[in-house]
Amino acid sequence: MKNAVPEIGSPARTKAILNRYHLVAKKSLGQNFLSDLNILRNIVAAGDVTEQDNVIEIGPGIGALTEQLAKRAHKVVAFEIDENLLPVLDETLLDYNNVKIINEDILKVNLPEVVKDEFEPGHPLKLVANLPYYITTPILMAVLQSTVDFDAIVVMMQAEVADRMVASPGSKAYGSLSVVMQYRAHVEIAFDVPRTAFIPQPNVDSAILRLTPREPLPVNPYEDKALFSFVKGCFAHRRKSLWNNLQGIFGKQPEVRERIESVLNQTKISRQLRPERLTLINFIELTNAFHNEGLM
Repeated sequence: MKNAVPEIGSPARTKAILNRYHLVAKKSLGQNFLSDLNILRNIVAAGDVTEQDNVIEIGPGIGALTEQLAKRAHKVVAFEIDENLLPVLDETLLDYNNVKIINEDILKVNLPEVVKDEFEPGHPLKLVANLPYYITTPILMAVLQSTVDFDAIVVMMQAEVADRMVASPGSKAYGSLSVVMQYRAHVEIAFDVPRTAFIPQPNVDSAILRLTPREPLPVNPYEDKALFSFVKGCFAHRRKSLWNNLQGIFGKQPEVRERIESVLNQTKISRQLRPERLTLINFIELTNAFHNEGLM
């Protein structure tokens, strides 16, 4: 009787594939190969992936997570930028006819067009991926700013970045990234991943971040881009007061200072507060008030 082939994500199979194809993780692409089946299955479980779901994956590598997704999902479309991995994926995923690999940079594709072309309508769409750490934030922002509606996004990233994305006002990790991510979605850490789960081991710990559609906000910014720019400006100098950062954004002319003071009085926000004390709603209200005041 022929022995069953171990799953791709097992340490033995991962090492065998890397040796067979003489693969070395490319630091330039943030490659580390996850080789822990329990963690791979838990990632899929965090996305609650079912046979009804269409799934997008980014950076499938040698196909460890792709295989686990293919076993449960309706269809998986994975974007792999490294051409050297295409023949590897052709072999490792040969048994799965519900997987398509696209050799494109996720930041350069027309994502809505891909979704329209590759997926049958009527299925929930999810994104599940082990993201390259050096470009995690740009990828997430591009996905969230696209017109594609995801039922869930479950991504692995550097633990420190995940902590910043879920941070609450007043905490050390809270910043512009926290505000922008929490404006876009409900964000939570599903579980942590030790560095020992990878080949080769990265020099940082990782976490699985889960994003789901958030409930409607009581107030919305007049323009998303204006909100993001304003938040970034407010956090330009974390150790300075909100008042000083606002002068950095709008200027220090006496007339401008008066208008800044007027907005702070309207919104009942103290000029002495540091930006990390402001909530998402505070930032939205300030953005709208400064717009109404003619400063934005």
